Amino acid sequence: MILLALAFTTGASQAANVPTLVLNDTNAPPYTTEAEDGLLDIVAGEAFRRAGLHLKLVHLPAERGLLNANEGIEDGDLTRIAGLEKIYPNLIRVPEKLIDWHFVTFAHQTKLGISSWGALENLTVGHIRGWKIFEKNLKPGTAISLVDTEAQLFTMLDKNRIDVALYEHWMGLAWAEKMGIKNIHVAEPPLAVREMYIYLNKRHADKVPAIAAALHALKAEGFFTRVCMQKLAPLAASAAQCQIK
Repeated sequence: MILLALAFTTGASQAANVPTLVLNDTNAPPYTTEAEDGLLDIVAGEAFRRAGLHLKLVHLPAERGLLNANEGIEDGDLTRIAGLEKIYPNLIRVPEKLIDWHFVTFAHQTKLGISSWGALENLTVGHIRGWKIFEKNLKPGTAISLVDTEAQLFTMLDKNRIDVALYEHWMGLAWAEKMGIKNIHVAEPPLAVREMYIYLNKRHADKVPAIAAALHALKAEGFFTRVCMQKLAPLAASAAQCQIK
């Protein structure tokens, strides 16, 4: 009993000594979930574990999350496009990508013919505040409605207050299913496919190489593909979506 008690105490002490990094998470199912069993919950969590870290996610509005990470209030951001370090100088990008996001339009009409950013100019467009790829690529003069949450975005689409909603493909389908929205159409090909990266506040620069190496190993081992296929299969994702390098 004494040996068991010592083993428990040692294990608890080691777990307590593992540094925890708090990252903002703007994802939704199937990528992250309240039960912490989404695709990125598992993949990023395992990468941090291999790097000797514990990952904790918090959910803040997209713009606030970036500002907080840059100021060091939180330790970083889980999924962002490359190049944000030019705008937020206190952030460092983990150079190994986490996942590819497909940025698409959701609409009730199937004949809008949206194949480029320019095709959105004459439509009423909605997107979540702080999503930089939309802010950068929408043409001047486009009628834009900004919201803070996915529920607000898809409610506006469902009530025909906007013509199209801009969001990520698989998270958008999951939200539409959750909210019971019928007859929703995803335009193909995507407006853009972008590599998404983890960003850390510069005070954690020393942890970046280990996280990058762990992410690379998870892909090489097939870990990412196996988890991806399991989590995206209910949304009828193709196998190609999970063949990430």
